[in-house]
Amino acid sequence: MSDRVCRWGILGAAMIAHKNWKAIRNAANCDLVAVASRNPQRAEQFVAECQADAPFHQPPRVLGSYEQLLADDTIDAVYLPLPTVARKPWAIRAAEAGKHVLCEKPVGRDASDVQEILDACRRNNVQFMDGVMFMHSRRLEAIHQVLNDGVSVGRIKRITSQFSFGAPDDFLKHNIRMNAGLEPLGCLGDLGWYNLRFALWVMHERLPSAVCGRLLSEQAGKESQESVPTEFSGELFYPNGVSASFYCSFVTEHQQWANISGTRGYLHVRDFVLPFLGPELSFEVSNAVFDIRGCDFNMEDHTRRVSVPESSHGTADAQETNLFTSFARLALSGQPEPTWGEISLNTQRVLDACLRSARAGGVTTGIEA
Repeated sequence: MSDRVCRWGILGAAMIAHKNWKAIRNAANCDLVAVASRNPQRAEQFVAECQADAPFHQPPRVLGSYEQLLADDTIDAVYLPLPTVARKPWAIRAAEAGKHVLCEKPVGRDASDVQEILDACRRNNVQFMDGVMFMHSRRLEAIHQVLNDGVSVGRIKRITSQFSFGAPDDFLKHNIRMNAGLEPLGCLGDLGWYNLRFALWVMHERLPSAVCGRLLSEQAGKESQESVPTEFSGELFYPNGVSASFYCSFVTEHQQWANISGTRGYLHVRDFVLPFLGPELSFEVSNAVFDIRGCDFNMEDHTRRVSVPESSHGTADAQETNLFTSFARLALSGQPEPTWGEISLNTQRVLDACLRSARAGGVTTGIEA
């Protein structure tokens, strides 16, 4: 098993595919066989750019159609960076062709899309996973240890996070994420997916009993007939008293932090999605002490930094490489792990409920089955 590799094809030439090209190159159990695009010239340019920066010994072939890639028997798995509205039909076709499916997020327009994809993958005994890279970072293992030590954070009460970037005018006018016909979920799908995934991970994938959402701003790009969310906030409520809030935005400058508060202290991650540049990933644990001595009221800072030796990006130990390595291991095993699909489905279900609440004026709503 150790000398086998998972042979990949990329369906499309989106910008994020550049990063994952290198992740496939860095994964010891992966090889990239082909790239397909409806525009062969674009695919050729994509391959030339990536091959110049992160070359494969044998350059991937350029195929002129998605159908040609799915019919290729030399390909075991496909990576789909296609727009959200195109993910369901091509993910299903990939599964029906016997290809394992790694899909960008949001996986679908709604949970019914995701369920159809998972059903197709199950029928054809292929692995499904979405492209949330931080789920494959060694930092999560360290966070898990701290949360479980019973002392650092104590009983979890509150989870908060923000993922945002201040998009330039050109993005807001012309990027496909501003086109409701291609990316109808806007910042909620592009960024909020990560906020929700983090909260669900902290809660061991348990669904909240209720949510509420607020659509703070929306806008339509030049080629869109409808607006998409550009600024969104939400709240998740759990029956055990834990609550989680999140904020995502295309109009607020770069932030990607997450905070977990408990009865003993709190844990703070400054870069939970895209690690800051460097050879290690870290987070902070704080247990402040409020000390009154006579007329002196002292708030003492007791903060410690926890780090793991993992590169921020572009190396064999980076989280994106870990994603492809883990996926390939499952694909090559012949025994797909359905948990990854269930995680994606739950994320989409919570996202759907938040958006449904927001469209109804922020009313609290439950999660639909």
